[in-house]
Amino acid sequence: MLDLPSFVADPALIRADAHVGGQWQGAARRFAVTDPATGQTIAQVARLDADAARAAVAVAQAAFHDWAWRLPQDRAAILQRWFHLVQDAREDLARIMTAEQGKPLSEARGEIDYAASFIEFYAEEARRPNIESVTSHLATAEMELWREPVGVAALVTPWNFPCAMITRKAAAALAAGCTVVVHPSAETPLSALALAELAQRAGFPPGVFNVVTGDAPEIVGAWCQDARVRALSFTGSTRVGKLLYRQSSDTVKRLVLELGGHAPFIVFAEADLDQALDEAIKAKFATSGQDCLGANRFLVERPVYDAFCKGFAARTRALTLGPGTEDRDLGPLMNEAAIAKQEEHVADALARGARLLTGGRRDPQGPLFYQPTVLADVPRDALIFHEETFGPVAAIAPFDDEAEAVAIANATEYGLVAYLHSQDPRRIYRLSRALEFGMVAVNRTKVTGAPIPFGGMKQSGLAREGSRHGLEAFTDIKYVCRDWSQS
Repeated sequence: MLDLPSFVADPALIRADAHVGGQWQGAARRFAVTDPATGQTIAQVARLDADAARAAVAVAQAAFHDWAWRLPQDRAAILQRWFHLVQDAREDLARIMTAEQGKPLSEARGEIDYAASFIEFYAEEARRPNIESVTSHLATAEMELWREPVGVAALVTPWNFPCAMITRKAAAALAAGCTVVVHPSAETPLSALALAELAQRAGFPPGVFNVVTGDAPEIVGAWCQDARVRALSFTGSTRVGKLLYRQSSDTVKRLVLELGGHAPFIVFAEADLDQALDEAIKAKFATSGQDCLGANRFLVERPVYDAFCKGFAARTRALTLGPGTEDRDLGPLMNEAAIAKQEEHVADALARGARLLTGGRRDPQGPLFYQPTVLADVPRDALIFHEETFGPVAAIAPFDDEAEAVAIANATEYGLVAYLHSQDPRRIYRLSRALEFGMVAVNRTKVTGAPIPFGGMKQSGLAREGSRHGLEAFTDIKYVCRDWSQS
């Protein structure tokens, strides 16, 4: 069994209680957090209930006025201290993440860097929501627009990026002047609680940054019904996003929904094939495929189809699989449901005529390890061409012309990201316009970061996270019109 406190340099980062109002709050009920590589329990975390969730909102509401009225540079200074503390704790935070989430240590370290970048970015943005003047259309009147924080923001985060999804949301909300209540996934709460410990050290006043652990339906359901919660930001499945959308309607909350993806990876004959193959591996197998940005459908122009299939299968066979602590290329999947989905999609595709090029089964290392898998000749009616796999299974199919590629790519309810490989600038322009996705990556995989607006079209979500646009959901515009004729 992994002794988590001895696995890190700063054992005080290992917290198993919720963090509300600047205090660590336990509960009579607890839930187990397990290492997905071994199935062993590594912590027993406080299971708060709906009453505690509402109490956390009350604490955040009480802290809101003072936080909102602080000088922006004061909020920025606290965010900067949090950023430096996260940077300094990089290795420990990565080890905590690997222990509860399973991703390889190198990927976990990369996520901590990514998470810290949002805090740094919004520490700078905190100074910038200035008053905007408007040219008056009324004689004897002057006009201004003020951006003001909306109030308490509820942030609901997933297990696949347990640090970065918190900082991307929380740093924006805190910079805007909101107070926050955070609900991390019950599968990966330790990363959130470690961030809360560092936030407390950074000097956030009590009640400004709160982490409430427990069952999502109970806690988040209470927040959806609570009129004091003025904004709700959620990252997770489209199914759950729709549910939260409905539950939030009675209180007319500001919503940020970052939902599912079903990314096409399109390769044209004129593409640099070696580059496309290298990027295809990154787009499919990062985070063991458990990424809403993960490529799900590989569409390859027929003249280079066989070469792509051969090269992709060879590169996939070379990938290593093992516990995240051993820092292999892929780690375990998060739970049995994830494994079952891989098996379902592979069996369905093969039954419909697809060819298995490599993988296609559980790995003997443990019940949550699934071999990186490549399927060729996948028909368009296969489940994997219509559902997000969220795992290490790649589905490849040929196309004959540009119009067909666009039609297949857009034939989905999702619209988060599309990957395009071509050396023809005119084709790149046409497809960048034609693809119905919020983000288009051309001849590369990594496109995200703190300065860019992350988000999708269609049922992949609402609003944007990151960039200056990430502040919009957490602020209201107040219009002030002053008459000066009597002055």
